[in-house]
Formats: sequence, structure tokens, C-alpha cells
Amino acid sequence: MNKVISKDGTSIAYDKTGNGPVLILVDGALCYRASGPNGPLAEQLKEDFTVYTYDRRGRGDSDEKKPYAVEREVEDIDALIQEAGGSAYVFGSSSGAALALEAARCLPAIKKLALYEAPFVVDDSRAGVPEDYLDQLTEHVASDRRGKAIKLFMGKGVGVPAIFITMMPFMPAWKKMKAIAHTLPYDTILTVDHQKGKSLSGEEWSSITIPTLVGVGGKSPAWMNNAMQELANVLPNTKHRTLEGQTHIVKPDALAPVLTEFFME
Repeated sequence: MNKVISKDGTSIAYDKTGNGPVLILVDGALCYRASGPNGPLAEQLKEDFTVYTYDRRGRGDSDEKKPYAVEREVEDIDALIQEAGGSAYVFGSSSGAALALEAARCLPAIKKLALYEAPFVVDDSRAGVPEDYLDQLTEHVASDRRGKAIKLFMGKGVGVPAIFITMMPFMPAWKKMKAIAHTLPYDTILTVDHQKGKSLSGEEWSSITIPTLVGVGGKSPAWMNNAMQELANVLPNTKHRTLEGQTHIVKPDALAPVLTEFFME
């Protein structure tokens, strides 16, 4: 494990593996280096890239300075890029894709961008989040109702079926998820404005002219496919890929070849 100090003094823990161009992997909600898909994905990518995985602030071995702001998370990515030599490719999944978008909007040091299933809701193919969704989530966290916060996030935010949410407390990862549930409002701040059933505006990301890949699973629900197609349409320099047979929980061996092909072009 290594650490880099972000602009506000927050210590960000990261791992580095492989050789080649620098590629930073950005986790979504409830994931960090010790629990989530990016560790196995890094193993698939290390033959072609120098891969950085890191604990987003408030998770795992990273600390955080409060109050939270999206800008601080962008500064964390910038600190990693500077540590890695001054430029990088970036891949983000789920709410990490929303963070990667914001980073690409702000940081010219990002040379290529890949996104997988940012949880945006852009039409009526599923219900948007309630107006008080972020307030509810923040209240659960403030009252240390971590389990309720996770269930609310997974149900209203991600659209996970109720039967799966009922089973979550019996899953091996439940304890790890509860340990970082206090960061769920951070992911929500990143995504909530684009989860209300309204079309995306190209103006927000018009400055992202770098090559960008937008991916979605072929078995993912219609609302997710619609959102990623619309995101690909509004970004200026984008390729859209459907990973057949995949869902929001994309398999590293299905995703890695797609990322390698895109970033090595």
C-alpha cells in the first residue's frame, strides 16, 4: 500500500501494479481496494497498463477532511495523476463513472476516459429518485442507521430489485459495506441531479473532448441502457459499447479486453 496527500491534506491510499500507460480505476459506491471489482480488474489489465487502484476518501485506508465536496474527490484523482507522472487514463464504474466524468471535465491531465453504467435516470423507463432522497440518506447516516442507508441507496438510487435488497444482510460483503456506508451521501451528491427522469444536457460536459468510451451491460435494465446511450450521444468524442451477457456487476474478464482495446488505440 502507498499513500499520496491530496490538496486539502487528506491521505489517499493506493496500490500500483503492472507496466505501461497509467490507468486509474475509480470505484463506485460501497467499494474500495479490499472489497470491490477493481482489484480483480487491475489483475486483468496489468500486462498492458500501470494500474492504480485507490480508496476514495473516507473508505478503507484513506482518511478525509470535512466537509465533503465533489471538488475534493477530483483533487484526490489529480493527486494520484501527479504521483503517477502527470497524465493518465481513467476508468470509472457506477457512481465512480460520475466522478470520473467530473474529473475529466476539470483535469486536462486525463487523456482518455472510460465509463461503465453511471446510474443516471433520463426517462420514464424507471422512477426517478424522490425529491427528499438525499435528505433521507443523510439522516440515516447521521443517525448511524447504516443498514437502512444501504437499502435506501440500493433501492431508490440503483434500482436493485427488492428481493435482492432483502438478501443483502446475509451476504459476506455486508459487514464491509456497512463499514463505509457513511460515504453513500457522497455518491448520491455525484449522481442525484441526473436521476430524476430528465434528459441529459450536453452543455455540462461539452469541454470533455478527449476520447471517451461509454459501456453498458447487455443484460442491464432498459433504463440503464437508455441512460448510457444518451450519455454517449451528448459527449463530444464518444464510443458506445454494449457488453453482451453482462449486468451492472460486470465481470472483469469481460470488461478488461474492451478497456484494453479502447485505451491502446
